[in-house]
Order: sequence, then C-alpha cells, then structure tokens
Amino acid sequence: MAVKNIMIVGVGGQGTLLTSRILGNLTIAGGFDVKLSEVHGMAQRGGSVVTFVRYGEKVAEPIVEEGQADVIIAFERLEALRYAHFLKKDGVLIVNDWRIDPMPVVIGAAEYPEHILENLEKEHKVYKVNATEESRKLGNPRVFNLIVLGIAAQHMDFSKEQWYEVIEKTVPPKTIEINKKAFDVGYTL
Repeated sequence: MAVKNIMIVGVGGQGTLLTSRILGNLTIAGGFDVKLSEVHGMAQRGGSVVTFVRYGEKVAEPIVEEGQADVIIAFERLEALRYAHFLKKDGVLIVNDWRIDPMPVVIGAAEYPEHILENLEKEHKVYKVNATEESRKLGNPRVFNLIVLGIAAQHMDFSKEQWYEVIEKTVPPKTIEINKKAFDVGYTL
C-alpha cells in the first residue's frame, strides 16, 4: 500500500489532537507503520493547530509535503483555506462549515475572507458540513470533530467497526456513546 497522507487542521480547543490520536491508534491497530507530527500555534489562545498523520507499509518521515495530502480534515473554514495547498490534485478536503475569527480579525487589523468554501470548491473536491450545528442537535457541541471524522472515514481504508473499537479505547469512558453517535452522523452524510 502506498503511504496515505492525512492532515487535521483547526483552532486550539477544537479537538484536533484527540482526532489525531484516534486516527493514529486506528492505523496502528490496522498494522500500518504510522508517523504523527503536531504543530501547535498559539493553540491555547485559539491559534492554528496542524497534525500530520502518515500511514502505510513503511513511512520514512512524519511531515506531509505541499501537494501531497490525500485528505485534509478542517475544523474551521479559514483553516481549510490556509492549508488547502497541501492537498493532492485528487485529494479530498472535508470542512466543518464554521467560522472562528482569528485575533487579527477580532482586533480589526484584518478581515475574515468571504466565500472561502465556494472558492475552495473551484479547485478541490470539498465536502462541507455544519458539524458544529449537527453536534448541538446531539446535545453536545464538543463532539463536532467526530462528525467531521465520520465523513473522512469514508475516504480511508478502515471498516466502521474498526473505527468504533478505536473510539471506545481513545475517548474518555463517559463520552464513548456520544462520540460514536457523532461519528455515525458524519459517516452517513
């Protein structure tokens, strides 16, 4: 199997690191060689967080090069735009259609770009979902990342049951059922 390159991008506090742990544990359980790398901007203050997950028979390095990501999972629109250049020509961009203003926008030093998703769709295969709103319908807005991950799972090499097993082993015990429900929502979209 060729090496598969996944990027998870978001803003600090959105569950980017938990999502990368789930994906990393899944690929290890699947018997693959796995390399993970995390880049934390001002993660505690809402800054950009990027995780690279690479898996295959033999993976040499943890960083995904520009133009090489098979899948980018973006938890926020602007983060999708910021990292879209990492996507392969036939790659997939899965985006939570949600806006979080970065500090320059908050203080009035910059403007949040308009029509981000529409512009991304001109060049890339984009799957968008308002996972934040969908997670609120489930009663827990914190599980939106599992909804986005459920969509991404359709573009990876693992069964739904394998995902469930890893979710059960990775998330806190009291949140297993709500996380599996959230994953299901995304998986069926």
